[in-house]
Amino acid sequence: MVSALHAHGISVERGGRLVIHDLSFMVGSGHALLLKGANGAGKTTLLRALAGFLPLASGQLELEGGEAESAIGEQSHFVGHQNANKPSMTGIENLEFWSAFNDGAPETVNQAMKALDLARLAHIPAGYLSAGQRRRLGLARLLVSERSIWLLDEPTTALDVESQSALMAVCNNHVRAGGIIIAATHMPLALENSSELQLGVLGDVE
Repeated sequence: MVSALHAHGISVERGGRLVIHDLSFMVGSGHALLLKGANGAGKTTLLRALAGFLPLASGQLELEGGEAESAIGEQSHFVGHQNANKPSMTGIENLEFWSAFNDGAPETVNQAMKALDLARLAHIPAGYLSAGQRRRLGLARLLVSERSIWLLDEPTTALDVESQSALMAVCNNHVRAGGIIIAATHMPLALENSSELQLGVLGDVE
């Protein structure tokens, strides 16, 4: 289990423009960091850089604990705006795919379906699900991937109040178990042991 994630003076560019500049922060095991800021402030850019999808222009990311020599992308799971569901595959087939892809334990598939109220949809192709159901299926990937660090971009999009509550229960269980969550959000999230990092302004968070 990763005990801490450190960012040391990181900068990230998108399209030749410096979006994140000289940013430092630390998130410890059993804590969540909520990324705040206006559209264009760099929330999604930061998450994608942490996941390893974008290179750092400068600075360094460092892990403590776990397989500290591994890239953060190898010890994290990113859920962005796209749910990454294959429309022709059933709900359970989608989760079985992601479990195998991320070397997760097979028994986590049914646990994930139950945690996000997907059991009754297990054998329905993802393409027939509603927007909220597809979002829950996409978020269920977190539970079958078994990664210490969860990177979430607007995770409550398309979720009704009941589904948001179920998601917060899943996230808080992860935090209580020593996991780390970094989430970009415009909405309040009832995450335990959380702090906020305001992007688009000068300053660091520790």
